Amino acid sequence: MGAFGGWSMPLSYPGGTVAEHACVREAVGIFDVSHLGKLSITGPGAADFVNACFSADLGKIGPGHAQYTLCCTESGGVVDDLIVYLVGPDEVLAVPNAANAAEVADLLRAAAPEAVTVTDRHRELAVLAAQGPRSAELLGTVLPDAEGLGELDYMAFTDANGVRVCRTGYTGEHGYELLVPAADAPAVWDALLSGAAALGGGPAGLGARDTLRTEMGYPLHGQDLSREISPVQAGSGWAVGWSKPAFWGRDALLAEKEAGPARRLRGLRATGRGVPRPGMDVLREGEKVGVTTSGTFSPTLKCGIALALIDTAAGVGPDDQVTVDVRGRSLDATVVRPPFVPSHVR
Repeated sequence: MGAFGGWSMPLSYPGGTVAEHACVREAVGIFDVSHLGKLSITGPGAADFVNACFSADLGKIGPGHAQYTLCCTESGGVVDDLIVYLVGPDEVLAVPNAANAAEVADLLRAAAPEAVTVTDRHRELAVLAAQGPRSAELLGTVLPDAEGLGELDYMAFTDANGVRVCRTGYTGEHGYELLVPAADAPAVWDALLSGAAALGGGPAGLGARDTLRTEMGYPLHGQDLSREISPVQAGSGWAVGWSKPAFWGRDALLAEKEAGPARRLRGLRATGRGVPRPGMDVLREGEKVGVTTSGTFSPTLKCGIALALIDTAAGVGPDDQVTVDVRGRSLDATVVRPPFVPSHVR
């Protein structure tokens, strides 16, 4: 166990992070991510209000679908990246990161019209995730009365037996996140564990979650996205509704997009022995050209991988060779386009 976002979280289980990673890639892994925030935004025009705050365009999805989006500062930095569930025009459920949930709630409340209410449901709901190629099979045994889970579209959700099930996740595999009433979470967790064990899977902690998301090039807020790292720099412009008339940070982000960012997030795959970690200098021909923001050992590729912010002026692109300063030792690496391994989310 370890501290994370103000919560005590499982870092790994007795089998270890590498085994948990393999479970997700090959069978099914079960995560307890109940530290994630949960905010209900309700009232007349709640969806339009949220759409005028966050970056992505809610108008591109309909009720029963979820969307990855960003809560930005007026200067274009990122307060948080989050998932929003569009229940209907008058109800949205937002799931921010644990460390930023209170700030996102405060920002929404400060901007909300009188008719719109923002309710903190952080301790009312647990979030459990089933990720991996056998996750649909698992949910078919745990929620046998829920029809059509196997055919649920990516980023779509349904309510079944008091559980909200969404076809999403943070691993790059076919998977689901379950919003469960907190009182029911232990029983659902036990059922998921029992079913996963029968399918060759098991529980997975934050260590595996990090290796899995890094292999996919998914950003972690506070490292790859932050108040100092904009979505334009982080390659998350796809989560911005550029044609929307209003969202927080719109003017600054449009200006940065037009001018071109001073740095861009790139993938690095180590060709030498060693593991890059966050905060390490990236060099080309002895000159610093960037810094790593995330780094880990890839259990799938059996080598070190990293995400790094590279200065645009350096002209570094895919297939170029760089080195990472790993505590005074040079680690050779190739610049690549994430994901590092194929995605199976769809």
